[in-house]
Amino acid sequence: MIRRVLFFFIFLMAIALAVGSYLVPKKVDQGTNQVVPHDPYQVSEEAKALHASLRIVDLHSDTLLWKRDPLNRHAYGHMDLPRLKEGNVKLQVFSATTKSPDGQNYASNAGDTDRITALVQVQAWPVRTWSSLFERAMYQAQRLERVERKDADAFTYVKSRADLEAVLAGDKIGGLYLIEGAHPLEGNLDKLDQLYDAGLRIVGLQHFFDNKLGGSLHGLSGDGLSPFGRDVLRRAEAKFMIIDVAHSSEAVVRDVLAGATRPIIVSHTGFFGACQTKRNIPDDLMKEIADQGGLIGVGYWDGAVCDASPGGVAKSIAYGIDLVGVEHVALGSDYDGATTVYFDTAELNALTQALLDEGLDEDQIRAVMGENAIRFFKDNLPTK
Repeated sequence: MIRRVLFFFIFLMAIALAVGSYLVPKKVDQGTNQVVPHDPYQVSEEAKALHASLRIVDLHSDTLLWKRDPLNRHAYGHMDLPRLKEGNVKLQVFSATTKSPDGQNYASNAGDTDRITALVQVQAWPVRTWSSLFERAMYQAQRLERVERKDADAFTYVKSRADLEAVLAGDKIGGLYLIEGAHPLEGNLDKLDQLYDAGLRIVGLQHFFDNKLGGSLHGLSGDGLSPFGRDVLRRAEAKFMIIDVAHSSEAVVRDVLAGATRPIIVSHTGFFGACQTKRNIPDDLMKEIADQGGLIGVGYWDGAVCDASPGGVAKSIAYGIDLVGVEHVALGSDYDGATTVYFDTAELNALTQALLDEGLDEDQIRAVMGENAIRFFKDNLPTK
């Protein structure tokens, strides 16, 4: 009798865990990655025709963090492959978030808490990811590999210039892999090599907290690059990996600019002169990044652009063009990054309309919406 009761209890617990691992992640996702309700945007025939001719690139999305199959269209969240297709996106950078502190904010955060652990557990990620940031990064790279295996006619995991050229020549969508903060290296340079072998091509140095590479823009120290951070910079550049200083302290950005031999990016940000929040580094640093050939991705959420409507995002883009030159401005949505936006990726033609309304010409719009990023990646990805 006791054995039957125990078996029944275990059975009920298994059912509860299975239901929870489906319902809870969906509920959290829906509440975290929202699109502000709005009437359909009015897009002119001129804007629709221009948008259809673009090759759009987005430098930052956190979709891999969530329990959604990117191959399927969803009625929540900001991005998946069907919506990328509808929005005419040709290349999407997928970011791996591996740790984020409680009370995540732009002012200051310690690195002694982590709200991602509970999320990976409730989403039933492999047990190896529960206590290892490196394994979380590897798992998200493997998710991209699985997307390509499941539908190689729709998606290519881009690891080289040759991969990018093949994507641009066909109908598929390409995906690049970025880590948001290099804390998954856990102080070990060999792990950078392992992540490279798994497809990592863009190395974000910090996230919301200081790490072994240096200070975060939202951390406690304000430190520049540590000796380990300098080692990572050298190793990454030697392997033709791209450095991303989104979330890095001003001191880290200055140290990277002083030590880098190749252009860097800010994958998702705003311009301080257009939106004076702690999320955005000073304009003079943005100019230095551009002067060294860098690329700056403008985000779609209020912390980056203050006004996150299509018109507000367009104003920040126009400000950036005036500040650093059109060839250095790109898109960096931060879709599915615990952000609230006014348009998902299927609605990107609303941004094209807003850029026209802002007074940008066709060549400027083409450059910002994708051609700048395409040129940058052709110049800076490994050859093959």
